Amino acid sequence: MIQSLGLADPERENALLIGIVEAISAGPELALLAAKVVPLITAATATDVCFLHVLDDSDRSLTLVGATPPFDREVGQIRLPLGEGVTGWAASHGRPVVIVDHKENDPRYRYFPQLRGQDYTSMVSAPMASSPGGLVGVLNVHTRARRDFTERDVRLLTSIGSLIAGAIHQARLHRRLAARERAHERFTEQVIAAQEAERRRLAADIHDGITQRLCSLRFHLNAAHDALSDASEFAAAQLVHARRLADLTFDEARAAINGLRPPVLDDLGLADSLASLARSIAEVHVIVDADECPLPEHVEIALYRIAQEALQNVVKHAQASIVCLRLHRVSDAVMLQVTDNGRGLAAGSLPLSSDRAGGEPTGGGYGMTSMTERAELIGGHLEVRSHPGRGTTVSARVPIP
Repeated sequence: MIQSLGLADPERENALLIGIVEAISAGPELALLAAKVVPLITAATATDVCFLHVLDDSDRSLTLVGATPPFDREVGQIRLPLGEGVTGWAASHGRPVVIVDHKENDPRYRYFPQLRGQDYTSMVSAPMASSPGGLVGVLNVHTRARRDFTERDVRLLTSIGSLIAGAIHQARLHRRLAARERAHERFTEQVIAAQEAERRRLAADIHDGITQRLCSLRFHLNAAHDALSDASEFAAAQLVHARRLADLTFDEARAAINGLRPPVLDDLGLADSLASLARSIAEVHVIVDADECPLPEHVEIALYRIAQEALQNVVKHAQASIVCLRLHRVSDAVMLQVTDNGRGLAAGSLPLSSDRAGGEPTGGGYGMTSMTERAELIGGHLEVRSHPGRGTTVSARVPIP
């Protein structure tokens, strides 16, 4: 057990074990773990200074992640390529290095003014490795006075390194995972922002181009109708028909503009935007039950689009008279539900969720696929429940960032 590691007495043994367990249990943050461990190492080995160097994500260089004061201010600032300096040599060769004195004469030694190597005489550099993760870094201890480190001292340092190497490996994995999650969230924001920018551009093009020409067309048709109303009954009838078509096209163009970029998304919260969306649906009665759920803008936009697509599907296909639109928080997620009392869907027309059949949504047409992709893009999940003659419920559950 730990007694065989060469600890001086049971009190020091217990202090080291308890301290390492507490440091590992404090959380997956590498900086916090290193800050808690370095004073334990100096206390257990009766040394003056301890430095922890950890492999970076490229596995080609070492970064100082922990140091006893006053050198803790250099954390993150000192980097060594693998194989360079005593620390890099110990890492690349997987063997400890002991220097009793005159370390500046060792060809492997590299001087860092920030670490004041001239103030310390003896040192040990011990690789830290774990069985699942392999080499994770190197721990160094230094003494001001000359000290003949024994094999027992080196075994102790190597054993301490093995004890904390697994925790450092897990901390590195956690850091990588957190970085990937942040990168995915940034990518999601950029994708949704690009989609909305394109929708905004299309809306502006329609407003500035098509609708303006439709207004001009309607004006000229009105003028022609006034001029020909008494001259030709047939021409007057055709102009009336043309005016109706122009009015219908103009209304459709305005609806397309609002669909591409509803102004409420810029001015209101998600709950009020959903209420405004419901009022714009004239074909069915929409009941809204929406709580205020503060969310990042790209998540609000995605949920709004899912609700918009679901309501359009109800109008086009459900033959429903009532729709209930709900938005509420459930534990650590937000749930959006659109439930109608329409004719329902056959089992074969339900889209597959992402955890079935290879994750490819099938059936239900482009609208279902679009809603599924939007939910998954923001880390959520779309579920559709329906029975013939008993309506349909579309549910989007999205974790709160």
